[in-house]
Formats: sequence, C-alpha cells, structure tokens
Amino acid sequence: MAMADAPKRSKAAMKAAASMTESLSGNADKSLKIRGMVFRSLLLFSMTIALIAIVAIISWAVVEGGQRLSWGLITNNPSSFRPETAGYRPAILGSIQIIAGVITLILPLGVGAALYLEQFANKERWYNKLIELNIQNLAGVPSIVFGILGLAFIVRGPLDLGFVAAAGSMTIALLVLPTVILSSREAIKAVPSSLLEGAMALGVTRWQAVWKMVLPAAAPGMLTGVILAVARAIGEAAPLLLVGASTFVTFDPNFWQDGYSALPVMIFQYAGRPQDEFKVLAAAGVIVMLGVVVIVNSVAVWLRARYERSW
Repeated sequence: MAMADAPKRSKAAMKAAASMTESLSGNADKSLKIRGMVFRSLLLFSMTIALIAIVAIISWAVVEGGQRLSWGLITNNPSSFRPETAGYRPAILGSIQIIAGVITLILPLGVGAALYLEQFANKERWYNKLIELNIQNLAGVPSIVFGILGLAFIVRGPLDLGFVAAAGSMTIALLVLPTVILSSREAIKAVPSSLLEGAMALGVTRWQAVWKMVLPAAAPGMLTGVILAVARAIGEAAPLLLVGASTFVTFDPNFWQDGYSALPVMIFQYAGRPQDEFKVLAAAGVIVMLGVVVIVNSVAVWLRARYERSW
C-alpha cells in the first residue's frame, strides 16, 4: 500500500516544487520590473531637470540679450564707457586663434596616440600601462588645474611664452586632448579586426594596413570626437583666466604677442560690471557663443551621419 502511494507523493512533491519555482521566478521578474521602472523614472527625472535648466538659461539669454543682437556686436570693439556700441570683435578673433591652435595640436597628437595605443603598443609594458593610466586620470581633472599647469610651464617655466594666445591654445589643447584620444580609440575599436587582418594577409605591413584601411574607416568617429572637443574648448574660461586672457583689449590680438582675450572671458568681464547695459551685453554674448557651439555640434552630427559605416 505504501509502495503504491509513493508515486503519488513524488508527483505531488514535483508539483509543489514546480509551483514554488514559478512563484520565485515570478517574484524575481516583478522585482526586476520594479527596479527597471524606478531606474527609468530617475533617468527621466534627471534629464527633465537638465533640460529645464538649459531652457531657462537660453530663455534668459534671449530675453535679456536679444535687444543687443546686431552685426555691430561682432564687428565692434569692446568699450568700458559706451556699452550701447560695444562689441566682441577682439574676443571673437582671439577665440578663433585659440581654437585654430587647439585643432592644430590635438588632431595629430590625439589621433597618433590613439593609433599607437590600439594598434602598435604592447599593453604588457609598464610605460604603456602608465600612459593608459594618465589618460584616464587626465580626462577627469578640473579645467582650472590645467590653467595652473599652463601658467607654471607654458606662460612661465620652461617654455616662457608669456601671456599670449599661443599659451592659451596649448593649455586648452592639454585640457581636451584626453577626450580626443578616448573618442579616437573607440572609433578604432569599432572597425572590424578582419579588415586589418585581411589587408595584412595580402602581404602589406601593419603600418600600411592601418594607414590605408583602419584610419579611413575610423576617420568619421575621430573627426566627430575632435569637433566635440573643440565645442567644449570654445566655452572654457577658467584656464584662460590664468594664462592671460583676462586682459581687456580693444585691438585685434596677435597669436604670438601679448594682449588677447576670448569670448567666454569677455562675457565674464561684462557680466561682472554693475551697469545693467553691460549685463545685457553679456547676455547677447551668451547667445553668440551658444550659436557657435550649436553650429559646431551640428557639424559633428552631420559628419557622423554622413560618413559612418555599419559593419
């Protein structure tokens, strides 16, 4: 009798175990769904706060500075006594010179460092590990620290360039160089390894394969990273304050001579003055700088959409 009841008891135990497993899996699924909903809600809340802050800043700039938008805002020189006719001409020219120098430095250095680390470096060597560590650390260093380094080693110290736009370019280039290296490395990683291996299988050297195959395929991502880094460099004011851009100049700057300014620094100077007219002028300068940043970022998006390949 007991032996006849054994199969029934085993079936009942199996059903109980199956129902318990289903209950546990159902609870786990519910827990995961709840966590996912909470995480998405936090992301949406954070994004909403950020968008509200951005819209508030842009709205303030348009309302306050819209009345000063004119061609003279770009072509006129700054003035301490006539804010109604003052402009940003020397600051805009100084920013153009600084950004041109930044691009000249970060394009070969950033792309070259990324190619070396991804395609040629032996990652077991201690100095390559040290380079990797420094790049990762420098990407998170505050911009004011780069300004101090630029003052100590570029304006003074070994290079002794003085307070010139070239010193500002070098300082900003050091600030955005880690970003360019990291974005260029990601662009190189996105290129299929079979492309390099197939080229080398045909008898070309590794350098020829990298130069002819990998670099053109990764160029859109690299260029996008460079443009985004330049967009960040346009708005940097803290490092430039330490390397001479705080000078109030009313003449067109020279890249290698003393006396220059930049657009974010000039906006900072106008905003610090007590007269309401200068605050309006600062808001108008914010609109000009936002327009430049939007144009640069739009170019980056267009380049990625135009030349990006799917493998």
